[in-house]
Parts: sequence; C-alpha cells; structure tokens
Amino acid sequence: MACRNRYLAGALALVVAILGPAVADVVELKPDHPERYVVVKGDTLWDISAHFLEDPWRWASVWKINQQIKNPHLIYPGDVIVLTYVDGRPELTVLREEEYTPTEVVEEVEEVEEEGESTGRVRRLKPKVHIEPLKEAIPTISPAAILPFLSQPLAVSKRDLDRAGYVVLGRDDRVALGDRSQFYARGLGRDPDDYYQIFRRGKELRNPRTNEFLAYEAIYLGDAELLADGDPSKLVVTKVKQEILPTDRLLKAPKHAALPYYMPRAPDKNVRGYIVQALNSVEEFGPLTIVAISLGEREGMEEGHVLRIKYNAGKRLDPVTRRYFKVPEEDSGLLMIFRVFDKVSYALIMSAEQPIRINDIVETP
Repeated sequence: MACRNRYLAGALALVVAILGPAVADVVELKPDHPERYVVVKGDTLWDISAHFLEDPWRWASVWKINQQIKNPHLIYPGDVIVLTYVDGRPELTVLREEEYTPTEVVEEVEEVEEEGESTGRVRRLKPKVHIEPLKEAIPTISPAAILPFLSQPLAVSKRDLDRAGYVVLGRDDRVALGDRSQFYARGLGRDPDDYYQIFRRGKELRNPRTNEFLAYEAIYLGDAELLADGDPSKLVVTKVKQEILPTDRLLKAPKHAALPYYMPRAPDKNVRGYIVQALNSVEEFGPLTIVAISLGEREGMEEGHVLRIKYNAGKRLDPVTRRYFKVPEEDSGLLMIFRVFDKVSYALIMSAEQPIRINDIVETP
C-alpha cells in the first residue's frame, strides 16, 4: 500500500511538473470584458489590459503578435484590440487601420470627344491616397508619472558618492547658487564632461529586515555646464530645482531619456523585498506614487517587472490567550519597476486596495 502511495505521489508530481506552467499561465478575464476595443489617444497599455484582464500585468500571457502588420510589438491610437479564443484559451491581437479600413475611391467625370464632337460624359474610378499624420505608439504607463525620474539621479552608492565631483564656491565668493550662477568645482578629473547633474546626498536607504545599507538617496538640485576645466573647474548652472550649496555633488549627465515601452511581466524567480522610501515622503500613499524597493540588479530586477505589494500587520494580542500571534500578510496592491540600480529599484504603484506604507512587502505575484 505504501509503495502504491509512493507511485501515485510520484505520478502526481510528474503531472504537476508537466502541466504546472500551463496551469500557472491561466489568465482570468474580467466578467464584463469587451470583445474588441478601439485604442484612443491617451490610453496606456496598462489601461487597455485592465479592460480585458483581472490582472493587467499579465498582458504578455495572452498577447499574440500579428506579423501581418508593421511594428506588431507597438500599439497606436486607432488600432483595434480583438479578443479571440484558441483551444479555449483567450488571445488578444491587434488590427491596424490599414487592415480594416477600405481603400477610398474617388469618382471623376470628364467629357470625351471624338472627331470634334462630344460623345458624352465618362465616369472613371481612381483610388485616392489616404494621408494621415504620424502617430506615436501608446506607452505602457502614463509618461507624466515617471518621465522626470528617468534621467535624474535617484540613488547613489558609497563608491559613486566618493568619486563624484563637488561644488566649492560660487564666483565672487557666492555661497548659494541659482539659475545661471557661475561656480567652481573640484574632483571632476583630468578630462571632465561637458554637462553635469547636481545633487545632494540624502538619507540612507536600508533593508528594514537586515539593516543592510543599500544606497544613499540622491536629491536632484539642477544641471550645470562646463565652462573651463582645471582644478578647480569652472561651470555655470543651467537649470535649478533647489538652492545649490558648497559640498553638493556632481555626476555626469546622462543622455536624454525617452519613455521606454515596458512590457509588464513577473520576475523569472521568486523574490521578496520591502518598500524603503516614497518620493513624496508621506506615511501612506496610493496609485501613481513612486517608491524605492530593496531589490535591484543583484536580485535580477528588470524594467517592466511587476511585483505584488503585501501589508504586514505584524503581531497582535490574542484577547483570550493573552499571547501575541502573527497576523497573516494581506495583498494591498501592485507596482511596476521602471528604473534599476545595484541594490535598489524605483517603481510606480499601479493599483492599491488599501493604503501602502514604508516597509510593506513586495514579492513575485
């Protein structure tokens, strides 16, 4: 009997191993989902997915690329998203305007003459070229929410902080610098760059569970352009967000960052971390808040990864036994990573079922 049980357990494990990916990949549609949806300007990929799916981030699981159209990986205003079923499984495909818009035909009428005499009016049908302005593909999430943070310094390691140049003083011994202020800086090296970002070291970001140092918060202050190299180098402030003071640091300015077209997806492995900072510095926050989490490149995080947020209520006192017990963790929302550093990533909260807090858990959904 024990042998038979072991055989059944082994067979069951084999079935689970074979069917596991398929079972895990079952995507739940919304009860009121449409059969098709016309994309409009201002839509995002997340918004469109939310029309069809209970979990919008699982778009990639049901997306079928239509190779018959140009740029099948991108979606444009005017495209039609169609829901179909293949072997009982839902699939979403895109129809581009050239696929379902008939060719426009223009009717022309002209007089025809033979040997100087009119023979009547002849109608000729000619296709007309339909010209439309170029469209931009819709983004995954709202550009306004993250665009300012794609190129600004957000986090800096101890090593990068030590290597960064720093403001010494303003021209004519000015201390506080504003827009178009000229100043001197040191630590830029023998071959300085032409453009810099100015930042101030903020608070330490640490893992709340292990107290491991992750990074320093980098408070963005403005931009500067090199006027003359040397020691010190001479620069001018070209953009100011906050007052700039001596000891503030300089990092090479990155190239202009365009909004990436993220593909929302779960990490390939199970991860678990914590929210360590919210950029608006409030105690509780919700959708469209940018947060820092204690997971980065070393944990395999990538732009577009979606994580579930869980609220840990900690321990509570049992009113009968008078002993403390651990309250189960509860799902409280979803976030999507848009920028990754070594030990820290920055993410946008996409949905929240209850207020999100610092030290809340984030994990593979």
